[in-house]
Amino acid sequence: MKEIFHNAIDRFGRRDFLGKGGTGLGVAALAGLLGGSTQGAPSGLPGLKGLPHHAPKAKRVVYLWQGGAPTHVDLFDPKPVMEKMKMQELPESVRGKTRLSTMTAGYNKHPIVPAIKPFKKYGKSGMEITSMMPHLGSIADEITLIRSMNTEAVNHAPGVTYFLTGAQVPGRPSMGAWLTYGLGTITSELPAFVVMTSSDRGKTCGQLFFDYYWGSGFLPTRLQGVRFRGVGDPVPYLNNPEGISQTSRSKLLAGIDELNRAHLAEFGDPEIDTRISQYEMAFRMQTSVPGLLDFSDEPKYILDMYGPQVLEPGTFARHCLITRRLLERGTRFVQLMHAGWDQHSNLFTQLENQCLDTDQPSAALVKDLKMRGMLDDTLVIWGGEFGRTPFGQGPEGKPNGRDHFGRAFSLWMAGGGVKGGHVHGATDDFAWNITKDPVHVHDHQATILHLCGIDHERLTFRYQGRQFRLTDIHGKVVREVLA
Repeated sequence: MKEIFHNAIDRFGRRDFLGKGGTGLGVAALAGLLGGSTQGAPSGLPGLKGLPHHAPKAKRVVYLWQGGAPTHVDLFDPKPVMEKMKMQELPESVRGKTRLSTMTAGYNKHPIVPAIKPFKKYGKSGMEITSMMPHLGSIADEITLIRSMNTEAVNHAPGVTYFLTGAQVPGRPSMGAWLTYGLGTITSELPAFVVMTSSDRGKTCGQLFFDYYWGSGFLPTRLQGVRFRGVGDPVPYLNNPEGISQTSRSKLLAGIDELNRAHLAEFGDPEIDTRISQYEMAFRMQTSVPGLLDFSDEPKYILDMYGPQVLEPGTFARHCLITRRLLERGTRFVQLMHAGWDQHSNLFTQLENQCLDTDQPSAALVKDLKMRGMLDDTLVIWGGEFGRTPFGQGPEGKPNGRDHFGRAFSLWMAGGGVKGGHVHGATDDFAWNITKDPVHVHDHQATILHLCGIDHERLTFRYQGRQFRLTDIHGKVVREVLA
């Protein structure tokens, strides 16, 4: 095998063969990131010298991303006044000059639409949450509910990008990439940063999940998230091709590895180092991933806890259980992205379905982590890119949806050093203006990094003559939510 590769080098010329052919071998073998190698497994990617900056509360992070923007008015922020003023005009004194999307910016009427289902008090804390999320209610004393989130974004892709990368324009490193860059990996058997995507069964949302939501931006590409697919092989090209034995493939990959290392020595391109490390990771994942996805060792009561969809490929419930198994095995950051919350015209039908699909698995993950003693050092976050308008969108006199709304909205966090049974921030009687303790997107990011032992102002990367960071030039830690 080695003779084949050395003959190829002699035939084409060392620089031409490596400079033009090496990259093609890496990309063609395993699209995107993955491949295999017979080299010895390294101990993992080290973090930056001097990190963590302080003792971390959270060693792992799970972001349960709810794409399309869950409506705070209906789920997390009860407003009795809105019920009394149902279908009346939302006062102009409340609306002010708030920026809205082009779908409703020209509205002349803004009929108040109160929560579509009652709220209930849950737990010893008496936290008020929609009755459509009883499982979340069962963990109310474990969560911090922030009712005073705010963002400048008014459309989906910029809003998601802002939360996950710190800028509304694509191109910056995602949060998981920043954490891996700063803290390194926990295990060498699985990726440090894994992403899974799902959607409601009716595909009502229409929002796409772009790969820059988990990209590495200007950081080394080995830091980007590895996406596990919901159907078929979770990672493309990970298995040996049909008719190729493990022995023959190992010999082939050993030759490719030798070429890559020679290429790296001659050109010094950091992307070649990425290619080598991802081949090595993929080789180890051939063993680790099948075990990860084999639920035969899970007791029935655990499967039941995650809900009826837990065994269905591609569902949010299944991904939540895979998340717990990933965390147990050393993955540092898991990003679950679930679409279906964009209720412009189906608020009264689709919202409850979304709650049914996501409520039980989300709560089960928190409970499962707690049972295993992992919740104290695992931060779980649940939220989307913004909220929804307190006024109705749709036919005049019979609105059936809500538009995007970033001026005030809600999300929740659990474990990893945040308070349990705590509500932070408040809005006015119409869930429109923040009246207490606002939390900006950059404050949220700074707080996550702080819980992971990182000073957000000190985790930087120099690019194009500037020191970049996740929080851009803004953000403060929301210390009131810290346990």
